[in-house]
Amino acid sequence: MKKININAPSRNYDVFIGNNVINKYSSKINSLAGCNDSIIIVDSNVYRLHKEKIESLIKGLKGNVVVYKFKADEKNKSLDSLKKIFDLMLRKNLGRSSFLIALGGGITGDLGGFAASVYARGIGYIHIPTTLLAMVDSAIGGKTGINYGHTKNIIGAFYQPESVLIDTEFIKTLPRDELLCGLGEVIKYGLLTGDDFFDYVAKNYRKAFDYNYSFLNKVIRESVSFKGSIVEKDENEKSGLRKILNLGHTFAHAIEVEQNHKIKHGQAVIAGIACALHLSNKLGMMNDEYLEKYMSLIIEFRNEIKLKQYNPETLYKIMFRDKKNKKGSINFVLLEKAGKLIIDAEADKRDALYAINNGLQYFCE
Repeated sequence: MKKININAPSRNYDVFIGNNVINKYSSKINSLAGCNDSIIIVDSNVYRLHKEKIESLIKGLKGNVVVYKFKADEKNKSLDSLKKIFDLMLRKNLGRSSFLIALGGGITGDLGGFAASVYARGIGYIHIPTTLLAMVDSAIGGKTGINYGHTKNIIGAFYQPESVLIDTEFIKTLPRDELLCGLGEVIKYGLLTGDDFFDYVAKNYRKAFDYNYSFLNKVIRESVSFKGSIVEKDENEKSGLRKILNLGHTFAHAIEVEQNHKIKHGQAVIAGIACALHLSNKLGMMNDEYLEKYMSLIIEFRNEIKLKQYNPETLYKIMFRDKKNKKGSINFVLLEKAGKLIIDAEADKRDALYAINNGLQYFCE
């Protein structure tokens, strides 16, 4: 069992990591929620796969418990889903003292966290991530939000949870493509932290597909610790430091939208990192040796991430809608080498299109 404290300016909270954390820390959940009523926002597929575990959690909660199940996809990460949650909470007379538990992957956490941030001007919530991607990345740091107007995560809030419970038992039911999605973010952290962690991931990543808990627990701990340290220093992306966590994501979010969300977020992150590496090299920030080293891991997944077609001009236009842009230019996070980042790098259209075409060439059918 591992406990990592995140001392964010707006809230200090603990992240618990281990097998069967939910049952071991049921008293922790109750101590946070008190005897108040609560709502559980849960991915319907997760509920089906872990029904006994989740119902045990529900029975152990004090107060009245409302359950909202939904299909956790990008289409339902929407204002319509938010309205359904609010309607249910109002019907069940949940007020400011009520509590929300988001139980699922990144979509569930983003939607549930945002609902908690605005209902009754903000209620407490716990995040219980159930995918590898959410465990290593999206459950940490308090970014919440929904999609709107064909733009990913454009409406949202920075809102920290009361606690995050990472129960690695959920990993055992994840299919290969979900493990791959989690590895996308793990690779990102390898590039952010330095060559030691990147080399470890490159050497051992296949263990994730064998459900090797020694490997999985290590990459979860390393990723959570690193992201937590960044959030503590720049919770709301004011200084610019937190932007490094978006490595590859300017491309990735555009890929998701352009592909009409037919590609998963973690898969898009891997493709987006490929684009960012090529742009870093094209602009003379990264030498050919490092490009070859880092891309040698990325192309290991070329047969598992497939784009039927893509339009580079459309991708470029979508990137202009990225909420991190400023003064009418696209801002990228680029690399000199693992652990050495360039924030708010700019590139002209020609170089951006070069990066798109060279980065995505590996993933075209």
